[in-house]
Amino acid sequence: MAMNFLFSENFEETVKSAELPVVVDFWAEWCTPCRMIAPVIEELSDEMDGMAEFYKVDVEDAEDIASQRGVLSIPTIMILVGGEEKERVVGFRDRDELYGLISKYTEEE
Repeated sequence: MAMNFLFSENFEETVKSAELPVVVDFWAEWCTPCRMIAPVIEELSDEMDGMAEFYKVDVEDAEDIASQRGVLSIPTIMILVGGEEKERVVGFRDRDELYGLISKYTEEE
């Protein structure tokens, strides 16, 4: 599953209408830890296809979303269910830690 990008105009509608848990990676091109975690997120999006939806939000392009959601540092990985934030981690995390966090909200644990 390819990573999808969310922008100001579609963020709230997308995360609130999703039937699966939504994992959002808040990032920026210039952020080294963001580039380090990107392959981990992509691997999880493939592995957890059908269990969760994965999106990226470039904080440079969507400052309003980052501000509304209280994102102060990147990378920030947020897990939302029905548009409501359930988990948030800031900084690099390994695959197993992220898988464990996400799987708490999927039906297949």
